[in-house]
Amino acid sequence: MSTIEFEAKGKKYLVRTDVKYTKTDEWAKKENGKVREGITDYAQKELKDIVGIELPEVGQEVKKGEAIGTLESVKSTADLYAAVSGKVVEVNERLLDEPELLNKDPYGEGWIVVIEMSDPKEFDELLTPEQYIEKCKKEAH
Repeated sequence: MSTIEFEAKGKKYLVRTDVKYTKTDEWAKKENGKVREGITDYAQKELKDIVGIELPEVGQEVKKGEAIGTLESVKSTADLYAAVSGKVVEVNERLLDEPELLNKDPYGEGWIVVIEMSDPKEFDELLTPEQYIEKCKKEAH
């Protein structure tokens, strides 16, 4: 896994170079017509200690940009948004018992959902790692 490190708000963040990003701080990795999705390092550091998660249902149809779950941290509650439209085919149920995986390994064990894409063009519209870094730096100012 190749990453780029950047700084914003006086903190260091990691961005994977082999995935795409949403404007709402989710990452998306294409896998055989499906997209594995989670939250970014930036998002988990902003939320601080994540203590709970509400996952979407397997089989649920979702639309790109709609809220599909909730993350609960000691600091606040945040919505989780679908990176692409399609059907939820897998959720990471480990997170129900181990929400701290979202903080420890947001790009690995802390993945959240797998969506079978209904429109693969939507994936191409997501942000590149470089565009995502620019977005985060702008938000920091």
